[in-house]
Amino acid sequence: MSRKRTAALVGNPNSGKSALFNALTGARQKIANYPGVTVERKAGRLTLPSGEPVELIDLPGSYSFDAASPDEEVTRKVVHGEFEGEPLPEVIVLVLDAANLEQHLVFAQEVLELGRPTVVALNMVDLAERDGLTLDPAALSEALGVPVVPTVAVRRKGLADLSAAIAEAESHADEEAHKRWHLTLPERRLSAKHIARAAILSKSTRHTIENGIDRVLLNPWIGPVILLGLLFVIFQAVFAWATPFADALEAGVGAISGLVTDTLPPGFARDFLTEGVLAGVGSVVVFLPQIVILFFFILVMEASGYMARAAFLMDRLMAGVGLSGKSFIPLLSSFACAIPGIMATRSIPDPKDRLTTILIAPMMTCSARLPVYAVIIAAVIPQTSVGPGIGLQGLVLFALYIAGILGAMVVALVLRKTVTSGAASGFIMELPRYQLPRIKDLAIGLWQRAWVFLRRAGTIIFTVTIVLWLMLSFPKAQEGESQMDASVAGRIADGLHPVLEPIGFNREMSLALVPAMAAREVAVSALATTYAVDAEDEDLAASGVTDKIAALWSLPTALAFLAWFVFAPQCISTIAVARRETNGWKWPAFMVGYLFALAYVFAGLTFWIATALGL
Repeated sequence: MSRKRTAALVGNPNSGKSALFNALTGARQKIANYPGVTVERKAGRLTLPSGEPVELIDLPGSYSFDAASPDEEVTRKVVHGEFEGEPLPEVIVLVLDAANLEQHLVFAQEVLELGRPTVVALNMVDLAERDGLTLDPAALSEALGVPVVPTVAVRRKGLADLSAAIAEAESHADEEAHKRWHLTLPERRLSAKHIARAAILSKSTRHTIENGIDRVLLNPWIGPVILLGLLFVIFQAVFAWATPFADALEAGVGAISGLVTDTLPPGFARDFLTEGVLAGVGSVVVFLPQIVILFFFILVMEASGYMARAAFLMDRLMAGVGLSGKSFIPLLSSFACAIPGIMATRSIPDPKDRLTTILIAPMMTCSARLPVYAVIIAAVIPQTSVGPGIGLQGLVLFALYIAGILGAMVVALVLRKTVTSGAASGFIMELPRYQLPRIKDLAIGLWQRAWVFLRRAGTIIFTVTIVLWLMLSFPKAQEGESQMDASVAGRIADGLHPVLEPIGFNREMSLALVPAMAAREVAVSALATTYAVDAEDEDLAASGVTDKIAALWSLPTALAFLAWFVFAPQCISTIAVARRETNGWKWPAFMVGYLFALAYVFAGLTFWIATALGL
């Protein structure tokens, strides 16, 4: 049996390492956790020119082997062969940003001093040339003592040459001496002094336009206003742009439901399809356009280089609550989903900073909340304009997102003064160059996120909705008794309702919170299924969940439900990941407790104040 060959990608963050990994492996990566350590790594299959497979490992970005964070510690251990159960990589593929050689060569020297077969991928050479740099890979190779291959990962340039270089390095991996691949340590240190002169032949004025843009976007006064304005535009677009598509999807679901009703005779099968599948799952699927639009803006911000600048802008606000700008990226990731957001805290060096960020990440308004917000806002907030290009519905959605952010900052301040007390750590960040997002990359990114949403709708949401439908449908109601009262689900609602009634929740809302623990958007399908099963008015029964809520809920009740979802930790997966990242149940239990307490208090305050104002 032939031995398993391995190669590891290492390099600074923002060197294009992950893009190179995906290009080399065809994105055929598998995700696995190191045993006993809360850090992920990606591994994929690289096929060499000879046809021989090599496992390529994409290790977390690092600035030094003197690890300052959990992800850097994993990189150090794997590269040094100190990680239990992980073989020592036979070849190291060192990824350098061609436009930031001076900075990236600091870590490169540490890698080269290991004296291991190494290949340098001089990545993003197109951007370096755009910035006025003329590079000589041969001169850099001579200076470093290892092969240097110019690449442009996102355009798949240089991949064949890089694979060939890895194959040649693999063929020498078993040799005791690697003189062909490395200079002696004194020679290498001497050559490093001449790297800039040897590798860079000419350099013109760089980043003139970008520096001018940054003077505006990173201005401590103007920059935050621009960021806030951009977020405002995003949430206006989520409603304004998505409405025609969402209406079309809702009409399609309604048409299918009508067809099923006309085709099948009354009975279990028809009720299962109309009340369970179409009313429940369909009520969530119709919000796919809002999800796609939200992620479109997030992907554009990431690809253009603005996202890192937003983190820089937020550093001052973060410092005010005892955190640093390093916490901003995980929190921003939590707008998509708290799970990768919590996992992204591994890059935060300070343990208390990291713990605080984990504890407040669920307060960021994830995409799973968007269907809940959208259906309630559409039901009770008029579709009116409050100014030029400013819709009231988009304004309310924007306010909910801001409420989550401000709530998280207040909680962070309290935590940093009490259970996670400590001084804020420093924040150093390399700002990526501005780029025009590639249409293909945006399309792939949107498809992936749309597929994740639809897959959840077809698995988690479908399963939970059908279970709820069965619990709502049995036992059957007797004459003069509503189905809700007779069902198993109705009895569960009766048990919860006394606790939630003081904050304005009705029985249907109380019941919806239980399945929503599987995934927040299940609250929408749960409400839709409940009203579909229990509706007595035929016209109302045929309407969508938005119309049902508009007819049956008061405004204070609806606002209380929105306030609940700003804070409540309605996601078991997030709790499980928090447990994994903190290596115990202590902090996840604390997180769940304080979030439910905040949800109850603020939902109650919202209901009581709205009622007192006569809304």
